[in-house]
Amino acid sequence: MIELKTPSELDAIGAAGKIVGDVLTAVHDHAAPGRSPRGLDDMAADLIAAAGATPTFLGYHPQWAPQPYPAVTCASVNDAVVHGIPGPTPLAPGDLLSVDLAVHIDGWCADAAFSMVIGDDPDPADVELVATTERALAAGIAAARPGARMGDVANAIGKIGRAGGYGLLADHGGHGVGRTMHEAPHVPNEGKAGRGLTLRSGLVIAIEPMLIAGGRDRYRHDPDGWTLRTSDGSRAAHTEHTIAITEDGPRVLTANRPHAKTG
Repeated sequence: MIELKTPSELDAIGAAGKIVGDVLTAVHDHAAPGRSPRGLDDMAADLIAAAGATPTFLGYHPQWAPQPYPAVTCASVNDAVVHGIPGPTPLAPGDLLSVDLAVHIDGWCADAAFSMVIGDDPDPADVELVATTERALAAGIAAARPGARMGDVANAIGKIGRAGGYGLLADHGGHGVGRTMHEAPHVPNEGKAGRGLTLRSGLVIAIEPMLIAGGRDRYRHDPDGWTLRTSDGSRAAHTEHTIAITEDGPRVLTANRPHAKTG
């Protein structure tokens, strides 16, 4: 069932979104050669606790997963697209890092992600991949207005990704957000304009493009059961905002989330 949120509920989700953005900004600013994703995850856990929030990913155990998720962030490096478990290997110059985070506070959730290239000499191809993922996100948000269709959002995202020659992670997209992290409806990253659910004021969704260099959509699971990697070792980027559909246009509830960084 799709639940439309009241203005006060949107403010409550926005409070969770502010924490998500603050924590991701700290991770973004401390991600550098020699820092490990696990160390960044430990920092994120401390910041979430200090804000009085609860990490939504930690202990999350959907039916398809072999084990509960063991960290507070997802940290996906290079050919890992999403759901990467933060590990102890230090980040190296040129690594492409994507970090995803959701938190709950006062019973409400928000979810966001960003990608960045580590170090001072990024590969221009990685810079363009990250930038295109951000452009796809912005296009999807711009299309999310009352009376539009979900297909308009999906089409806006997919057109930018495909025009850049990138793949779109198969079988994955965004989702509704509210009391729980994953609510109806599904938000696809590719589709036909004018089709699908009519968007209404009060709907809260996470829009999250996941683009793959090389143009392939396929992926494989790591033995950990969580990490999704590209099928051919191509690099990938992931970006996300939680937004609300309002009569005044899309309201980004994670607006302080960091944007692309290449240094």
